[in-house]
Amino acid sequence: MLLRLFARPLFASWFIAEGADALRHPVAHATAGQEGLAVLHRWLRRAPVAAQAVDRVLTSVTDERLGTLARAHGAATLVAAGALAAGKAPRTAGAALAALTVPVVVASLPSGRVRNEVEAARRRRFWTAVSALGGALLVAADLAGRPGMAWRVHAAHEARAAAAED
Repeated sequence: MLLRLFARPLFASWFIAEGADALRHPVAHATAGQEGLAVLHRWLRRAPVAAQAVDRVLTSVTDERLGTLARAHGAATLVAAGALAAGKAPRTAGAALAALTVPVVVASLPSGRVRNEVEAARRRRFWTAVSALGGALLVAADLAGRPGMAWRVHAAHEARAAAAED
């Protein structure tokens, strides 16, 4: 219990920083998103349908829309991380953070071999985002020592069956 009291806000701090940065500097995040989609497009060349879908997104979304999307994503991340840090609905906040981290992972996809400092930074950001995604999934699955819904349903069925036998 005491560990969760300190660990959740510490874990949420990365998400809070990312969300605040996206609100303050949406253009940088939108540019990273475009670069990530371009890398994803190159990776998906073998799957023409998926590559066409990514291509449509790349050509149809304007810089203004990407900036707005980056701001909205940052605000949602900030809200979910704030809820996690405050201990309000931590499993829901963890699930929301996991879902919100997937676009960050895609936006940070490494483009290949590390040839310069920019690509090295991109690779570090990718692995940071992947680690954050894993942590958010753990938070979403953390029952804090209480039985989960599946166990409760199973126990209720067993209790009802035992009561019916008597």
